[in-house]
Parts: sequence; C-alpha cells; structure tokens
Amino acid sequence: MPALAARRGLPHNAPMTELVVRRLLIDLDAPVPRHWCGGDAFRTAFFNALSMSFPVGEQFFIDSVRAGLAALPPQAQARWREEVQGFVGQEATHRRIHALFNAQIERHGLVNDWEPRARARLELMHGLDPRHGLAITAANEHFTALFAEWLLTHPEWLAGSEDRLQLLWLWHSAEEAEHKCTAFDLYRALGGNEDWRRKWMRRVTLIFLGDTLRQTLANLRRDGTLWRLSTWRSAAHFLFGRKGLLRQSFRPWRDWFRSDFHPTQHASDRSERWLRDHAAAWRPVRETTSAPRDVRTATAAITA
Repeated sequence: MPALAARRGLPHNAPMTELVVRRLLIDLDAPVPRHWCGGDAFRTAFFNALSMSFPVGEQFFIDSVRAGLAALPPQAQARWREEVQGFVGQEATHRRIHALFNAQIERHGLVNDWEPRARARLELMHGLDPRHGLAITAANEHFTALFAEWLLTHPEWLAGSEDRLQLLWLWHSAEEAEHKCTAFDLYRALGGNEDWRRKWMRRVTLIFLGDTLRQTLANLRRDGTLWRLSTWRSAAHFLFGRKGLLRQSFRPWRDWFRSDFHPTQHASDRSERWLRDHAAAWRPVRETTSAPRDVRTATAAITA
C-alpha cells in the first residue's frame, strides 16, 4: 500500500452521509429464551454467533474510522467530522446493546470463543498504515450491509421471536445499511488503492465465514442440538434455500470486486423505510445536523 504521503484530496462535491445516533427503546434485562429465534436451534445459534462478534468488532471499526479521520489533512477533517461522529455513535450503540444481549445468552451455557480469537488478530494491526484498518472495516461493513438488506427483505426469518428481539436485529440491520459508505469513502479519501481493497475483502471473507461457522457450531454443541437432523435441515434452508442468506448474498458480495464499485450502488430503501415506520421504537441521541460535538461526548451520552 502506498505511503500516507500519497493522499488524495476529497472532491468538493463528494456527498456526505447524515447519520442519526439512536437509542433503541427495548428492555434486555429480561431473560432471553434459549431458542429465542422462533424456537429454531440453528437460527438461534447463528444469530447468537454474530452477536458475539459485535462488541469487539464494532470497537475496531470505531477505532479504525477515528484513525482514518485523524490521518486526513486538517481541511478535509472538518468536512468529515460530522459523518464520523454519527458512525461512531451508531456503532457504540450497537456495541453496547449486543453486550447486553450477549450477557443474556451466556446464561444458557454459551461461551464466546470468537472474541479472543479476534482480539489476538487485531493485536497484529497496531502500528500499521490506518488504511489497512479502514479497508478491513469497509469489507466487514459490506458483509453487514448485505446481511442487513437480506434480513430487512426477509424479516420472516425472525418470525416467532419476541417483538423486542425482532426490533433489535432489524434496527441494527437498518443502521448498518445507513452507514455502509463511511469507511469505504474514508479509505478512498486517504488514497487507498483498489488492489488492497480487494485483497482485504478476500481475507475478511475467509476469516468472517470461518469464525461464523466455528462459533455457530460451538453454540450448537453446547446447546446439545448439533447432531439433530432438524438442525441441519434448518441450516440448509436458512443458508441455501430460495430465500437463503448465502444464496441471495453471493452476487452483491461479488460486486465488491468490480473496479467501479461503490456501496451506494446497493439501494438502502428498506433501511430508510424501516427506520421511518418504526420511529416509535427509538429516539435520537444526537442528530448530525446539530452543532458539532466531540465524539467522546456523543458516545458518553449513549453509554450512560
């Protein structure tokens, strides 16, 4: 990757994303059922695995975007600050609420093996060019945006779950689709090249899919449902069926490798519509159109 001295300036007409930091109005102090996802063991284990990755992952994304902002020239930092504050605020709410959710599912005897593996890998990132962190973040955000669009399109996969848990996953999905451009655009603003963008997506794909599979299997084993035929029938339907996650996500995942790709090419209408239609389920913590505020202040307001 080229040295930071080769930064590109941002075009004056580059669109910025307005991000609202929201507090989701649900109670996660009440226990979560063992097979909370419609009584289905596989779907529950899969969603639980994803949630286990979020606290450490969201913190890495926050740190990477902050480092990217700090690496920009001062004149560029000013125009990016509001979007970065919104990104950090949204990711901080996700980190906090999934930590609460994870505390509930740990009571079922589940163990988060994903987080320590992720932390060990992230130790290797210290001291590297900040564009590496941004490229990794952008690749992961593409994964979460694909998942978000799929889940918002097929919320029936959450059917039979408590309303509060459906709200949790659909709200998270809507916000992931909303801020999917931030790390990608910062990477480009810092002169990140296309070769490294593609290389990191290949690496992230292998790591993310591998970790998801390992944690899902571990959850099923500890749940005692790993070797049930119904578990694997559910897995095949969920992943490879007509409305399955992998079957419907492959083409949009592959779009990443096009030289002209940008996340805005994948529409986020469902995200906007869901947030509008479910406005009673959340309240804004901070709007990006308000006066500038320090990122730490916004985050403290969320986690208080």
